Amino acid sequence: MFTKGIPGRQYARRGACALAVASAALALQTGTAAASGTGGVPAPAAHTAPAPAPAPAPASAVRITEGQVGEAAPGGTLLYPSVTSCLTVTVRLADGGLVGAHASLFQVPGEYRSDRVLGALRDRVGGRDVTAVEVRGAVGAWLPGYFTKAIESYGDGESVPFPSEPDPDGLAAAVADGLGQPHAKVTVTDVPDGDQTVR
Repeated sequence: MFTKGIPGRQYARRGACALAVASAALALQTGTAAASGTGGVPAPAAHTAPAPAPAPAPASAVRITEGQVGEAAPGGTLLYPSVTSCLTVTVRLADGGLVGAHASLFQVPGEYRSDRVLGALRDRVGGRDVTAVEVRGAVGAWLPGYFTKAIESYGDGESVPFPSEPDPDGLAAAVADGLGQPHAKVTVTDVPDGDQTVR
């Protein structure tokens, strides 16, 4: 607020305010500002902490890339990198272990095709008790039939079917059948592109 009618007074008030702001900023930087603002106990110095970086995957994480099957011991972690058009299938074992598969729409050379990956996962699980099966990834890109007939298995002149809408129930049924597990144990979740870490 300016004081009218007294020449020079308004400039003196401005100078006093600027000096007070500068003094307060200096006090904060040096840690001598009062906690209550009226003197007394000094407030701690102001520090700006950098934002925490995203936690990297544990060094002991088992990495499962497209077309692969892997396993983590009880208490371990599975890392599925770069899940874009893929689905991941994680089997949770009763002992706390994890067995997983990274199902790819298109076969990666030397790895499992989509119509072979569930069989490989089932073999890896063996007769161990399963508590849950989690399917995650690009749900809308997958037909349940890709688990029984891969895109690569369509011959010349055959048209490859493509999904017109997501079918999570159909995918859950296909995964349950492929793993020999009850349908009720299988959940399906559409997740954005990126790495998936399962603990």
